[in-house]
Amino acid sequence: MKLPEEFREQIQGILDGSIQPVPARHAATVVVLRDHPEHGLQAFMLRRVSSMAFAPGAYVFPGGSVDPRDGDDTIGWSGPSPAEWGAAFKADETLARELVCAAVRETFEETLVLLAGPTEDSVVGDTRGDDWEADRQALLDRSLSFREFLDRRGLVLRSDLLRPWAHWITPAIEPKRYDTRFFVAAMPAGQRARDVSTEADRVAWVRPGEAAERARKGEWVMLPPTLATLSELAAYDTVADVLAATREIVMHEPTAEIIDGEAYLVLPPDAAQYYPGG
Repeated sequence: MKLPEEFREQIQGILDGSIQPVPARHAATVVVLRDHPEHGLQAFMLRRVSSMAFAPGAYVFPGGSVDPRDGDDTIGWSGPSPAEWGAAFKADETLARELVCAAVRETFEETLVLLAGPTEDSVVGDTRGDDWEADRQALLDRSLSFREFLDRRGLVLRSDLLRPWAHWITPAIEPKRYDTRFFVAAMPAGQRARDVSTEADRVAWVRPGEAAERARKGEWVMLPPTLATLSELAAYDTVADVLAATREIVMHEPTAEIIDGEAYLVLPPDAAQYYPGG
């Protein structure tokens, strides 16, 4: 992918060691899926507002950075252990706990979808209402930790409702970088996903293949990890099929290179195939 000329100096500086890349922050993102009676498998997506410093105007999945308190080992937990998640994502147990908690917390903060329940085999119902909104705001301004939120409502995190899907790191040339693990999850019965994030100006339930095609045609702005994920999900017919898929999580980090004097972003081969001419 050809980059604007202004990236050339940045790339050269990183290649010769005169510029140090910004450290990547750990983050989690969740592809919330549903089976629509008419349209089939759909994913929930948000379009980031144009004023955002990172990926303005891009269609993304719910998610965000890890909060250090997400690693609290007293958080109520049901399902695969942090150690099992660490094995899947090639992360230590503390980071794995942070990633799973960030995935559930950020999804609730941005969409009101909450992958937690009063027991290890139940899920909360409708999360709309003033009391839920008050808790959401408290999570956003960090006056309430995720553990405190779950405790006050008598809930446990349902890690069994999530599946590991992918791992991407933002290229070294970017001023904001994220080391992001991708999860997939089914939309819980009784809940409704909606945009409650100030970072988005539009939301959509869309078939993965349709969303990927809109990106390839230039109709929707989309980062390579999002397009790759949607293209992969387009091969499945139902949420159950996605959740049953066997995934080996491989870390992907696009690189920036100077080729014939021009700046290019070089994607991993299994992601490049989803771009026009890939």
